[in-house]
Amino acid sequence: MAELVPHPFGRLVTRMFRELKQNNSIFDLSAKRFVRGRADRDTSVTFHGHVASTPLGPAAGPQSQLAQNIVLSFLGGGRIMELKTVQIMDELDLPRPCIDMQTVGYNVEWSQELKLQESLEEYVKASMLIDMLVVSGVLDLAPGFEHVVYDMSVGYDLEGIQNPRVQDFIRGMVDAKDLVERFRAEIPEAYAQYRDLDFRTRLSDTLTLSTFHGCPPDEIERIIEWLLRENRLHCIVKLNPTLLGPARAREILNDVLGHEDQIPDTAFEQDTSWQQAVDFTKRLGETAAELGIGFGVKFSNTLIVENERDFFPESEKVMYLSGKPLHVLAMNLVQKFRQTFGDAYPISFSAGIDKDNFADAVSLGLVPVTVCSDLLRTGGYARMTKYFDSLYKKMDAVSAADVPTFVIKARGHGEAALDGLGLDADVAAACRAALTEGGDLRAAAGDAWERWVRAATLLNTESYVAGLEDDARYASDAIKVPKKVGSVLELFDCLTCDKCIPVCPNDANFTFVLPQVEIPTATLRRGEGGAFVAEAGEPLRIEKKHQIANFADFCNECGNCDVFCPEDGGPYVLKPRFFGSEAEWTKYPTHDGFFVERTGGGDRVLGRFSGKGFELRLEGERATFEGEGFALGFDEGDPAGTAEGDLDGAVDLTYFHIMNWLRKAVLDGDQVNYVNA
Repeated sequence: MAELVPHPFGRLVTRMFRELKQNNSIFDLSAKRFVRGRADRDTSVTFHGHVASTPLGPAAGPQSQLAQNIVLSFLGGGRIMELKTVQIMDELDLPRPCIDMQTVGYNVEWSQELKLQESLEEYVKASMLIDMLVVSGVLDLAPGFEHVVYDMSVGYDLEGIQNPRVQDFIRGMVDAKDLVERFRAEIPEAYAQYRDLDFRTRLSDTLTLSTFHGCPPDEIERIIEWLLRENRLHCIVKLNPTLLGPARAREILNDVLGHEDQIPDTAFEQDTSWQQAVDFTKRLGETAAELGIGFGVKFSNTLIVENERDFFPESEKVMYLSGKPLHVLAMNLVQKFRQTFGDAYPISFSAGIDKDNFADAVSLGLVPVTVCSDLLRTGGYARMTKYFDSLYKKMDAVSAADVPTFVIKARGHGEAALDGLGLDADVAAACRAALTEGGDLRAAAGDAWERWVRAATLLNTESYVAGLEDDARYASDAIKVPKKVGSVLELFDCLTCDKCIPVCPNDANFTFVLPQVEIPTATLRRGEGGAFVAEAGEPLRIEKKHQIANFADFCNECGNCDVFCPEDGGPYVLKPRFFGSEAEWTKYPTHDGFFVERTGGGDRVLGRFSGKGFELRLEGERATFEGEGFALGFDEGDPAGTAEGDLDGAVDLTYFHIMNWLRKAVLDGDQVNYVNA
């Protein structure tokens, strides 16, 4: 179906709190993997004057589109949420599959997949869910670890951004009172204590501009100037790795790192040049200063390369590279930018961030440090805990209680950073003494504190980037490909490695338990005299401790779970697919799957196998089973022996057993999921 369907707010609230209480997890992320902060380490930063408890957040991509994605990013320690980019064209026919993290990381499309109004609603819902979690106290966060900044992202041209619908979206992010009140009324009675909560209504006054590859530089400048002057937003402009120029970009990617991906000539011919970027940065910086509004840049967008992989549709001639090699390319741009502008403009960063380089990026004073590709690998959002383990370890090693102190101490340039600041001799001596004796650096520096920190970021950048091209982690031969075992997935029973659960950014895949039994099967037909005759078939054996399923409303068929599944076929294709509503089940007749509901009169299941639809209704022990050419009633425990009704030809009761067991498993099982919440 490849279309996302937002979940009702009340059901998200119920799922979130019930799951935490019952399963000690939220949206399938174990509470053991929540990042709660440390009372003795202040990881807060400022972003356009707003305090965020950490510099980490999701990039504008798969992890920041649906409400539950954003909550998961928050649970992993993300505090600057770069929300999924929206645009006026919000009904796109996107290629599928579209994400391939098998090696470094590629995609062919990460565009907006919701309507503009739906995107706005998802962002408001996410903010409210996070507010509820924080106020509830269930997360046991360290003091001050609750501060979140939401950074909207729009694209892709000025005409679209000026469109009244996009402008309505921006106004809705700046003032979300109406939506907050609407969702407040949807909070279930069981959680009525949150209905009077003072929810955030000014979600964002910051924006990161995402333009298409090849967007003319004058168009980029006009867009930012419009957003600064007309929308009065603090702005970040995302720039492309092609700014390095063809010779340098290809040298790093192909010659130094050894990757075989080819950057087409058109990627450079159609894109902004370095000098053009420098020129419009100066002009936009002056405009922002005149208006008293923040302005900065982001490195970087993905890198356009030729599509020579067989994973994506043949129609896609190019793809977009991310991951480890992009980290080296983008850091070279950070260095070049700072060599040109010094510390005049803040830099946001997103390129190949992982547990091994997150702390390094923080030491360079980059805010925010956003991540996407790494969270699409085994472990998903749970990988974020390692980011903070590394950051805390490095802060501890230099006795840094906060991020600015860490910046000064992290790479040993604290003393050198004092040179050139023009400090009074006594102040400089106090700073050096504090460095060597473990004193309070901020107190020693006084009014020179922020200048000292900024000077350290410049020196840190030079030393960090100098060693990147020789770092074996980013070379092509360091890339490991997920292993396949050669077997093919089936509806039930697989290796149950569960890798497909966390690699889905939307939390679409989930587990449920079926009893380890043999399910008897039979084909039912009319015999002589009109009596029903059952012919026994091969029993359906359930042997694994649990099963894998897919919630269709959250599955955009990106293919990422297929990449990491050791078996062939793709969990999102071959595992039981559950739809969130009868309307969605009906809408996609080419997609096998199920809709399950429980009402006061009993349970109802709609099922589709190889395109054929069935309906099962249960009231007490009595079942009604209908499909093309039959409508039967029988006792649940003995369908073949108690059947009555109409039957034209024969019906395989295996379908009844599957639908019935799935009904019990997802509605009555111990695991909370989107079907039973």
